[in-house]
Amino acid sequence: MKLWDKGYELDHTVERFMTGDDPLLDQRLIPYDCLGSIAHVEMLTHIGILTPNECALLCQELNQIKEQAEQGLFNIESADEDVHTAVENAITEKLGDLGQKMHTGRSRNDQVLVDLRLYMKDQINLLFQAMHQLCLTLVDFAEQHQAIPIPGRTHTQRAMPSSLGLWSGAMAESLCDDRQLLEGALHLIDQSPLGSAASYGVSLPIDREFCAAKLRFAKVQNNVLYVNNSRGKFEAIVLHACTQIMNTLSKCAADLILFSIPELGYLTLPEKFCPGSSLMPQKRNPCPLELIRAKAATVNGYLMAVLEICRGLPSGYHRDFQETKRPLMLGLEITVDSLVVMNAICKELTVNSQTCLQAFSSELYATDYALELVKAGMPFRQAYRYVGMNPEKVPLLDPVENILSKTHTGATGNLGLKDLRKFLEDRCS
Repeated sequence: MKLWDKGYELDHTVERFMTGDDPLLDQRLIPYDCLGSIAHVEMLTHIGILTPNECALLCQELNQIKEQAEQGLFNIESADEDVHTAVENAITEKLGDLGQKMHTGRSRNDQVLVDLRLYMKDQINLLFQAMHQLCLTLVDFAEQHQAIPIPGRTHTQRAMPSSLGLWSGAMAESLCDDRQLLEGALHLIDQSPLGSAASYGVSLPIDREFCAAKLRFAKVQNNVLYVNNSRGKFEAIVLHACTQIMNTLSKCAADLILFSIPELGYLTLPEKFCPGSSLMPQKRNPCPLELIRAKAATVNGYLMAVLEICRGLPSGYHRDFQETKRPLMLGLEITVDSLVVMNAICKELTVNSQTCLQAFSSELYATDYALELVKAGMPFRQAYRYVGMNPEKVPLLDPVENILSKTHTGATGNLGLKDLRKFLEDRCS
């Protein structure tokens, strides 16, 4: 039975079109839907709409469905349309008319918002955990290899001395910034939408603060119309944080692919992460890194899809919002998986230190030589022209001594890794 049933049936083709893959996506939301319903039922009891005995029976059934879902034993059928219908129908089948009281003062609109926000909070916590592990791996790598020099590049051309420590620290700092962006997204979605109903509240003395506390939201999202207007907006904010994380991972992946090609050979990728070619026997391909690079574009596309779906919609609920669920869920899950895979690869990189040292030639010290002339009294522009016109005069220096001699904040000889560790420790406390 549909929750909106009024004695007529939809055209089957149209119904199938509108339902789409919602039953499949909503499998992820069953536990959250049950938690939201438990809080709502307890609130209805709190204000005298339900009796304590009715509340106990409903909560018992909701907890049982939650447990079944977590064990993969509760499935949403296409005829159910969505998670809300499946859960309510199952309870009504067990408890009869009592099950039909559960939806009092609530709409599927605020119900799905609750489900999605609880889901997003859990996924963001998974992202925090995966980001933390990768950051620790990158900081450890930077500490171990801060004295391993590699050529730094601009425009992909050889530029100045760099180090594996500088590179790894850069990736870790980028993820720390991405983490702060994600923290901002979490702060926004940590608001309870329950009680906004279909955008305009209800004529019952509901206690929205009661539900927010039960569901462990930081606060109630105030304006009932804005609650529904924020659907899609908040999803886009979360996806924007995911795009920044994925873009960091994409840059990291591109660098690892480049650093590990035989012509450079600074690093060797773990063999167990590199499948071969079906034709060429010698090949070991960096496929996971290539997929991370590609999936970054996919997540960017999900963000644009959500932004475009919501652009230009009038206030209130619209069925268009259904199409924001898929990109949100896939974007979050791809980002978590990509972080886990990148961490697994980075933990087992092999550094070829001799190859790194052999990659240095005098051209990499051209800027250092120009600055030496400046210290001797020559104006920088004259020193620049002199070195540019006399490249053969640039001396070949010791690359390790060179990178460690640059001790200003953030340079190769002063990576600031203690500050990074403190940032990570503070987030765990």
